[in-house]
Amino acid sequence: MQNPNISILKTEILSDNWYTLNKVTFNTLKKDGTTETQSREAYDRGNGAVILLYNTTTNMVILTRQFRLPTYINGNTTGMLIEACAGLLDNDNPEDCIKRETEEETGYKISKVEKVFEAYMSPGSVTEILYFFVAEYSSEMKITNGGGLEEEGENIEVLELSFEKALTMIDSGEIKDAKTIMLLQHLRLKNII
Repeated sequence: MQNPNISILKTEILSDNWYTLNKVTFNTLKKDGTTETQSREAYDRGNGAVILLYNTTTNMVILTRQFRLPTYINGNTTGMLIEACAGLLDNDNPEDCIKRETEEETGYKISKVEKVFEAYMSPGSVTEILYFFVAEYSSEMKITNGGGLEEEGENIEVLELSFEKALTMIDSGEIKDAKTIMLLQHLRLKNII
């Protein structure tokens, strides 16, 4: 259901080089009954999915490490970021997407995933909604080395860490990725591992 207090007047494409950056002009009905015209920029990069693989027998989790230019520009001296496996939906449903991304990035072929929640990650400027999943893994599910797709410029390191080590890496600042922190905390709060 559309918000009756918002009326989109105009959408202008500012950039569509990688994804789409729009300038949206809209009217908003204020609490006092007056209408105000505002403009905002919104970056549309599509929706995505993220997964945290865990093993209850070994108390281990699978994470990845890769270079992230925006973090490098904003003070991350190496640009490397430790993250849960994630990817854009690319016209797939979230479950199919995350199974594909898991195999490409981590080398684990999983068949059963559990969706735990959905979240907007940066709602002030990015349209993306992210679908969060968890799944159990075992060593028998490892079918390749992972590392991502070369044609997509991916150069991903696969990390297998103890759950406790991953939690201490949040405290130490070694893990700064919001989606990863959210999934690690989900496992902790639900006493899954």
